[in-house]
Amino acid sequence: MESGTISLERVGSFDLQSTLESGQSYTWDRADGRMYERTGAVGATAWYHTVVPKSLAGTDAFVRVRQIDERLEWESSIDAHEELCTLLRLDDDLDAIIESFPEEPAVSEALDRFYGMRLVRDPPFSTLISFICSAQMRVSRIHQMQRRLAESYGTRVTFDGQTYHAFPTPEQLATATESELRSLKLGYRAPYVRESAKMVASGAHDPTKVRELSYESARSSLTEFVGVGEKVADCVLLFSLGFLEAVPLDTWIRRAIAERFPDCDRGTYAETSRAIRARLGDSYAGYVQTYLFHHLRTKEMASV
Repeated sequence: MESGTISLERVGSFDLQSTLESGQSYTWDRADGRMYERTGAVGATAWYHTVVPKSLAGTDAFVRVRQIDERLEWESSIDAHEELCTLLRLDDDLDAIIESFPEEPAVSEALDRFYGMRLVRDPPFSTLISFICSAQMRVSRIHQMQRRLAESYGTRVTFDGQTYHAFPTPEQLATATESELRSLKLGYRAPYVRESAKMVASGAHDPTKVRELSYESARSSLTEFVGVGEKVADCVLLFSLGFLEAVPLDTWIRRAIAERFPDCDRGTYAETSRAIRARLGDSYAGYVQTYLFHHLRTKEMASV
């Protein structure tokens, strides 16, 4: 077992709980089984764990991490310092990024609640499949789907006497039948997941290659995957591929546009996207979107 700490005094502002429970990433889990309950204070000391895929770590590697005040403590089957810095975007100058946020009341409210939340930099394939599954689903249900996929098709990894599962590779998931995926409660998303996995496994399309394209060209390219529209493509670009200007126009952001930025509603996805990106600040509009999404969703949950 490897273990270590990461000093947040050097990294800057960080909130582990909000980063991992804000609907960006669906391959992490809480050791206490209370993922997405928003229990405890921001910066709660729960352990979070994932299996880092071979494509990132050289081997399927278990890692768990928790935040204790101004440090992250981690334990892993590898030296996971570099992988955590990558996955949690600890290389971002978050304070400088937030300085660029627009002075909007809803944005200020989100920062007051969740200052320190960062975007994630998740593996592209798991991000693609997670957001194909996201249509008309609560974040907790999306998370459960990804767990079932990992347990059914992913490689087993043993750590500290416990068995965990990596998210399946494209090749592993491409072997699934539609009926098998439907039995995992994927519903109508089952054929989309199967066909998109087959596209990656066969080399017909590779989500990582869009990094070489301009933002709107990259979004268009990702919509070639089965079941991927512009919103899902934006999620993959933002939460995996480093396009920090991407603003997924989900239900919460469309509601924010209607109530707070009505002049940005231009009818089509592409034109509305351009308008809201300009309003939120082109370079880091995706960061602003994520703060708004998490704030508006959890605020409504708390009022129920």
